[in-house]
Amino acid sequence: MPALLEVKDLQVSVADREILHGLTLSVNEGEVHAIMGPNGSGKSTLSHVIAGKPGYEVTGGQILFKGEDLLEMEPNERAAKGVFLAFQYPVEIPGVATMNFLRTALNAQRKARGEDELSTPDFLKRVREVSGSLGIPQEMLKRGVNVGFSGGEKKRNEVLQMALFQPSLCILDEMDSGLDIDALRIASEGVNALRAPNRSMVVITHYQRLLDYIVPDVVHVMSKGKVVRSGGKELALELEANGYAQYQEAAA
Repeated sequence: MPALLEVKDLQVSVADREILHGLTLSVNEGEVHAIMGPNGSGKSTLSHVIAGKPGYEVTGGQILFKGEDLLEMEPNERAAKGVFLAFQYPVEIPGVATMNFLRTALNAQRKARGEDELSTPDFLKRVREVSGSLGIPQEMLKRGVNVGFSGGEKKRNEVLQMALFQPSLCILDEMDSGLDIDALRIASEGVNALRAPNRSMVVITHYQRLLDYIVPDVVHVMSKGKVVRSGGKELALELEANGYAQYQEAAA
């Protein structure tokens, strides 16, 4: 079975400075991969390049998603194909109600796939079901997108988007950033509810604590723009105990 996501010898620069130096990574369907590494190792750069965020120049290598060249697609095409990025710091969009944002985004994806757009009653029914299962109050959906949301509410809103859009690949960029233990547990439960044989997740984090809640199948260590070691979930515990210094030296 071919990998859902294949990153091959990826080289990426920002403002003429190379950030990723020949990074290679493969994620099969249904797997949860954790990417760990110190600040500046290129973890968030990788997530942004997969999602198609502008400002990055790919100077070498390729990214295949379901066997297709992801780098040839616009960000909205990638989303319609099933790529979802949960940001470390979700942006606020004043004046746009969360409910309207969700409906517009979902129907844009359905249209891009040649599917019928959801009517307002059908959409409302689906949102109520999904938000109810995630413990998200309806009042939250009437507010502007992420406006005045706590860190935990922002992350739960992103989990709600994942549950609605049903992506094949979920990239969680430092989802634990700024969350207390209770908020982290609630958001993680929402993510775990979305684990499925046809859905893969890439969890980017500094810390082992997130991986107590979202247990990965594979852990990768990144240092200086490349993956320097891969292993099972026990690798995260080793990193927690020993830090990243040995890998930074190995990547030098």
